[in-house]
Amino acid sequence: MSKKLHVATSPLSNTIFAGTILKDGRTWSASKQDVTTDALVAVAEHVLAFGKPVVITKGGVPEFEITVKLLTQRG
Repeated sequence: MSKKLHVATSPLSNTIFAGTILKDGRTWSASKQDVTTDALVAVAEHVLAFGKPVVITKGGVPEFEITVKLLTQRG
């Protein structure tokens, strides 16, 4: 069985990491990687494809709204 991939933002560096977590449930394993740019691009492309702002809720309460403005022409 493969380990579950975890994605989170570091509160110290504001870097988005992806990797696996050790059994204690809090500590990153040696496999963590900085995926900040890839994650942000993926979210921007997702929101553009969605065609309108994306609202993220937590416990049924809206917490975030993400909008994206395309700055260059796509070819």
